[in-house]
Amino acid sequence: MNARHILALDQGTTSSRSLVFDERGKVVAQAQREFTQHFPQPGWVEHDANEIWSTQRATMLEALRAARLAPRDIAAVGITNQRETTVLWDRASGEPLAPAIVWQDRRTAARCDELRDAGFEPRVRAVTGLVLDPYFSATKLEWLLRDGGVATDADLLVGTVDTWLLWRLTGGTDGGVHATDRHCLDIPAL
Repeated sequence: MNARHILALDQGTTSSRSLVFDERGKVVAQAQREFTQHFPQPGWVEHDANEIWSTQRATMLEALRAARLAPRDIAAVGITNQRETTVLWDRASGEPLAPAIVWQDRRTAARCDELRDAGFEPRVRAVTGLVLDPYFSATKLEWLLRDGGVATDADLLVGTVDTWLLWRLTGGTDGGVHATDRHCLDIPAL
């Protein structure tokens, strides 16, 4: 294998960026595109997962063109992302079933308080290592399924933005890889 470059995907809260590194770790090309922020209510922050994908894909292609490389020249791809932004999509169609709920979103703060007041925080901490906070994915997923109008009879996939990008990069509905931190989905029985 002659591939000697690394493609880094930097999917941030306000933009998607791609960087190509050579074998010495020097950046040889990069591209960046902003995407739309949605604020449907005070304290709510949402993204369009398809727009995240389209801007990330566009920056990858632009950076590869600028570096005069083809995908076969890439030895590895790394993804850094906006962490706890939660995406829920249909496995069969590949379409997001609701807007992505951004890590900054506070819509589940009252639910976290309810769970904490009911004594669930020690269990959540023991299972996940996390505190009860709307920053994390579990209560966002619960909100999407209970209040977000998502039909639960679909074959659902869920994950953070890195999970969404990995699934799209590896073929999506044609056999894409769905991988996430298992604790993202460990929701203790409440």
